[in-house]
Amino acid sequence: MADRVKVTFQSAEEDGRERQTEALRGASVLDAAHAAGVEIVATCGARGRCRSCRIKVVEGVVPPPTVQDTIQLGHDAVRDGFRLACQTKLTDDCIVMAVPPRSEVGHQILGSERKVGDDAGFVLDSGVVKHVVEAKAPTSEHHQSSDHEEVLEALDAEVSREMPLDVLRKLPVVLREQRGRITVTTFQDRIIDIEAGDTSEQAYGMAFDIGTTSIVATLLDLQTGEELAAVGGMNPQAPYGGDLMSRIAFAQFDLKKLQTLRAKALNALNDFIKQACAEAEVSPDHVYKIVVVGNTCMHHILLGIDVSHVGLAPYAPVVRDALVMPANDLPLKAAPNARICTLPIVAGFVGADTMACVLATRIYESEETRALVDIGTNGEVVMGGRDRLMACSAPAGPAFEGAQIRHGMRGAVGAIERVEIGSDVTCTVIGGQAASGICGSGLLDACAKMIDAGVMDRSGLFRRKDLDALPPAVAKRFVKDAHGMEFVLVWEDQSGKSENVTLTQGDIRQLQLAKSAIYSGVAMLQKVMEVPGEALSELMLCGGFGNYIDVESALKIRLLPELPSDRVAYVGNAAALGAQMALLSETERKRTEELAARMEHVALAARPDFQDVFIEGMKFAGDPPASEPRAEMATAGE
Repeated sequence: MADRVKVTFQSAEEDGRERQTEALRGASVLDAAHAAGVEIVATCGARGRCRSCRIKVVEGVVPPPTVQDTIQLGHDAVRDGFRLACQTKLTDDCIVMAVPPRSEVGHQILGSERKVGDDAGFVLDSGVVKHVVEAKAPTSEHHQSSDHEEVLEALDAEVSREMPLDVLRKLPVVLREQRGRITVTTFQDRIIDIEAGDTSEQAYGMAFDIGTTSIVATLLDLQTGEELAAVGGMNPQAPYGGDLMSRIAFAQFDLKKLQTLRAKALNALNDFIKQACAEAEVSPDHVYKIVVVGNTCMHHILLGIDVSHVGLAPYAPVVRDALVMPANDLPLKAAPNARICTLPIVAGFVGADTMACVLATRIYESEETRALVDIGTNGEVVMGGRDRLMACSAPAGPAFEGAQIRHGMRGAVGAIERVEIGSDVTCTVIGGQAASGICGSGLLDACAKMIDAGVMDRSGLFRRKDLDALPPAVAKRFVKDAHGMEFVLVWEDQSGKSENVTLTQGDIRQLQLAKSAIYSGVAMLQKVMEVPGEALSELMLCGGFGNYIDVESALKIRLLPELPSDRVAYVGNAAALGAQMALLSETERKRTEELAARMEHVALAARPDFQDVFIEGMKFAGDPPASEPRAEMATAGE
């Protein structure tokens, strides 16, 4: 057809794999790739603001470059046929190759090191009860009864008479299979399953933390609280946008694209349920309760709720209440008998994952003022204690995940994660391999060490004068290319790619914007609550990224407010732990509803003084305050 073109996607690996598709003339290469099942990543949400979707036109007409192609890739790359897939429109048959190959091998997925049982005040009460009863099928025409009535007669009076249609369909066979000995499973006194025989020892649940970047899942025994399996991986929605606003922009006012994102999430959850149950050697049919936490965007997408207005002022969610629904309503086919529970949402960008963090850290019980900071593409800050809790959203963007950084990558094998600068530069690389790029913790560490070494000043500008004052090997690492001055972390002959691994001035600016969002969120809550630094007793770092950063470096670059380092504590993946607590205890799950109702939300952008605080947060700090003697701080959950 004249209005369609043939596109062949060629693998950048040496295996010669190809995938062909037809697309409408004028469609973007990115859309054609996704339609063909080729996952070209578009971290910025296909807005031409990053390099993650770069391709090379191997054969066929090379479309003219757009302004964004030239800005992101440079004149030399554009002349060599490189383009951004999101900006390149198809004009004729062509062969394209996504470069470099996008690999997340060894990506670090952080679970929760603390266990639910570590909390002395925790009460095991999942709401799932298995009733083993004897119920005979009707035997006389003269006694009007039914299978349904006979089963209800054998159950406790508090069990609801309602029986779901899928359970009714199983009832005739189950009731007669073992002469009326059956196990009826209830959740919140409502029947959710029925089986022949005694299966009372088989009751399991799963807790999911769906992050913008990764998904973490845990399979637990609902009767003992024992962890049976922990699985996780990258969020498969990532190719459609690296941060929340990019993900929202992709699906905004387009229900078909919303369903694309939803299908990715549902498939991932189904796969993780099957994987966890296989590892633990249990049946998915005996998974009766699933708690899912995530930010508002992830929550809405999973439920198939339009996210268009979450991305528009006043950024209101469609629903904030905690929800309970049958797995079939999603549908989540891998656990057909489960009830899906979500935690409440505070605001458009303070979601159920924040409530899980609040639950896990017990910040609401503290007599002193504490803060928790979940550092990610969308950071959240909660501050307060027993008397008052306040929360805000700190949209850091995807820089901490390596996006919009010239040689940025996620925390996978080959990523620089630590930097030292003395007489020369030394980098520590995940997996001990040659460096292919730099991840968020490495970027943060590099900037701190560059300040210490005099490579960069506290405004974030590279050193321009008196380079001879630096050690010779360090001074030689300043190089110029088409993009301007760069600082080489790893030379080409020592890297895992055919070029130097560098940091550019633009990379530093991206980090400054990201870290200022987090810094400003904490600083603004301190200002609103009138909590000076000396009155903030503890700052808890939550989430995967927060667990891997160096605290001294974080203080040096002013990602965190000026605090003694011994007041900063890692609490791991608190959202995952909070989800597990809500899974195993209805008391804890319902507690989140009370906490969400009394939590005060601060809209940072609406405050007239926020811009000044944000600009101040762009600066890098001096030496962090020395540690000061103090009483031993209570750790999370104590």
